[in-house]
Order: sequence, then C-alpha cells, then structure tokens
Amino acid sequence: MRIVEKCLAVYFFGSRLYNRSRCLTVRNPERFLMPSNMPLQNETYQPGRRGAAITLLLLCLTMLFDYADRMVVGALIPFIKQDWGLSDQALGALTSVIYLTIAIFVVPLSILVDRWSRRKMISLMVFVWSLATLACAFTRNYGQLLVARALVGLGEAGYAPAGTASLAAAYPREARARALGVWNAFIPIGSAVGFVVGGYIGQHYGWRHAFGLVSLPGIILAVTFWFTKDYRTVSLPHEGSSGPETAGNFRRSALGLSRIPTIWFVYLAFAMNTAITTALLTWLPAYFHRFHGMDKQTAGNMAAGMMMLVMVGAPLGGFLADRWIRKRVNARMVFSGLTSLLSALLLATALLFAQSSLFLPLFVCFGIITVCYVAPSAAVTQEVVHPGMRALSYGLCVICQHLLGGAWSPMLIGALSDRWGLDKALFVLPFFGLIAAGLLLVGSRWYERDLGRVEQIVLLDE
Repeated sequence: MRIVEKCLAVYFFGSRLYNRSRCLTVRNPERFLMPSNMPLQNETYQPGRRGAAITLLLLCLTMLFDYADRMVVGALIPFIKQDWGLSDQALGALTSVIYLTIAIFVVPLSILVDRWSRRKMISLMVFVWSLATLACAFTRNYGQLLVARALVGLGEAGYAPAGTASLAAAYPREARARALGVWNAFIPIGSAVGFVVGGYIGQHYGWRHAFGLVSLPGIILAVTFWFTKDYRTVSLPHEGSSGPETAGNFRRSALGLSRIPTIWFVYLAFAMNTAITTALLTWLPAYFHRFHGMDKQTAGNMAAGMMMLVMVGAPLGGFLADRWIRKRVNARMVFSGLTSLLSALLLATALLFAQSSLFLPLFVCFGIITVCYVAPSAAVTQEVVHPGMRALSYGLCVICQHLLGGAWSPMLIGALSDRWGLDKALFVLPFFGLIAAGLLLVGSRWYERDLGRVEQIVLLDE
C-alpha cells in the first residue's frame, strides 16, 4: 500500500511540475533567467534559423500577393472609369472598402489567431482573399465589384496580426524589427506587381483579366502555409494563476491593453501614416497620367517603380532601429517619429516642385523614408503586451490603421480631386505625417515603463 501511495505522490508532483512549466511567467524580461522547471528542450518552440527563414519567406510571398490583390485596382482605375463612367470618389471607394472591412473583422479574427492557430488562420485568410479577387473578374456592375472588393478585405483581416505574431515568436527581440522590416518591404513590391500587372493586362487584355491573374498564386500559398511550423496557443492565467484559461481571463487580459499608453500612440500614428500611403497607392497612377503626361500603362509602371524603391525603407528602418536600441531603450519610438516627420517634409516639398527636375529625387527619398517607421513601430506592438495577446495587439493596430486612416483617405482625396483637382488634393497628405510624428515622439516617454511591466512566456511546440 505504501508503494502505491509513493507512486501516486510522485505522479501528482510530476503533473504539477509539468502544468507549471506550461504556464511559466516571469516579470521583467530583461532580467529573465532560466528556472529549474523549464519545459523540456524538445517541447520548447525553437524554429531555429532555417525554420524562422522559411516562415519569413512564406510570409513575404503572401504579403506580396496580398498587396498585389489589394492595389491592382490602382492601375485599373483609368480602365474602369472608361468602361463605367464612375466618379473619382466612387473609384476611391474600391480601395477604401477593403480597409473598412478589415477594420470591422480584424478583432474577432485576431482573437481566433491568438486562441487557435497562426498558420491555419493565415492559410484560410489567403484562400479567402484570393477567391474574392478572382470574383472581381466576373463582376458586371459597380455594386458587384464593390462587394467583391469588400470580401478581399475580409480575407486580409486576420493575416497581418497572425503574421506579426508568428515573426515575433520566430525571432528574438534584438532581431525582431529587422525581420518585420524585410516582411513589410514586400508591401511596396506587391503594390508594384499589382500596378505592373494591372497596367499591362488592362491595356492589352482588359481589366477583368488582371484581377484573375493576380489571384492565382495566393491559392497555392494558402495550401503551402497549412503545413508550416507554429507554436502552441499561449494560456492567459489571471494574476499568475496556473489554472485553466477562462473567458473572464481573456476579457481581463484584453482590457489590460487599454492601460498601455505606448501602443495607443503607436496605433494612432500608424493610422495617420497609413492615410498617406493608402491615398498615394490608390491615386499615384492617375496623378502621373493626368499631370505628367504619361499614358495609362506608363503611369502604372512609373507608380510601380516608385513602390519598388520604397522597399528599401522598411528593412532599412528595422535595421537602424535595431542598432539604435542597443544604446537607447525607446529608440524604436523616437526613430519612427523622426522618420515620419522627415517623410512629411519630403512629400510636401516634392508636390510643391512637381513640375521641376527636383520632383523625382525628392519623391524617391520620400518613398524610402515613408515606410521606415513600419518595422520598429510594429515591433513595439509586440513587445509591450502579453505574448498571448500579440495578434490581438496588432489587430487593434490594424483597426486604427484602416478605420482611422486607410478607410477614408482615398475617398477624401477623390472628393477633393472632384472639386479642386488631384494635384491640389494631395497637398493635405503631409499634414497627416506631422501628426504621426508628434504622436510617436510623445508616446516614446511611456515605452520603457510599459516594457518593464511585460510578462514573458515560454513558448512550446504545437
């Protein structure tokens, strides 16, 4: 009988030790030491260089076709306008509706990411937006096209939060902004692909075929991503409890995000900068066509070339911010604020000298600097929150980006263009950059305090 009791005692002690290891949390990640109850090495989520690189590669490809599907309409605006005789405001809504749909659905889908699976959500999201883009090719009126574009936004709503959380887990803090920078560099590449494909196919075969062509690679990527590596869903015990996760625990953890000042400054700054880039991505081909005397295909190619130059800025911003953070804790916030300020000044100057030889070099510099804030700011949204809430943290950022920035800026520029002309309408955009710079620089005061309050979780293999 004693032998049985001893065996039971050993069993229950081992069970408690295992459960504690699965919910291990510590305060102050900068002073984190490996405890004795650390999970076994083969259970800990360790993607390694090769696994992290594969995750990054697939995310980069999906980001490319995400923005190719989203922004191809920018090059097709002249063709759709010619066929259906739509106003600029109605054409701008074809982009704005995507951001509105994303803003509506990103929170519930981000919760699924955090509480279910990153890789499965990415796979499903890519499949949905690819089919919706394909459906655009078969629309017969403006209403149908607007609905199809809204469904593209539904598919994209959970992708950015899932991808950001995946990269935050795959790369250590000191390399995180660089990885996010490389990933975000594929935003302009995808936009450029959309512009080139849209301009060429629209010119030679019709705008419907352009939608069909850019949709096909996403279907292949959706299947591929289902089989990638992922970490096990992180529990959210309340106040350090090792008990089971409940809906109440999740609500309390989610509400805790509202008490982190740093991320709210980042969210609003993202929105202001997104208002600039979304409006330009939508109207740049039309601007080159109307005010620089280019034909429709050349205008699309020119806009694509500009977007290709922008790809330098995202990884450059991540690299420089990661270097500076070794000397200054809140470097990512300050760096993002300074580059937002510089990009606003460059855009205003480029538009002012639009008809001179200074326009092109100024606009190229703007294109590089304007996305330098993205990687360090995205890294901040992952660093100052509980690791079990990373997708939701970036999901809220996406809501602010799209609802407070991307959802209205293309329509605003379209409405101002109908009244004053597109060249004058674009002059409102630098003011949004000045607001973003102020928000980031003020928000940098809270970063170090919020970082010190974060709990670090040991991630386990799925």
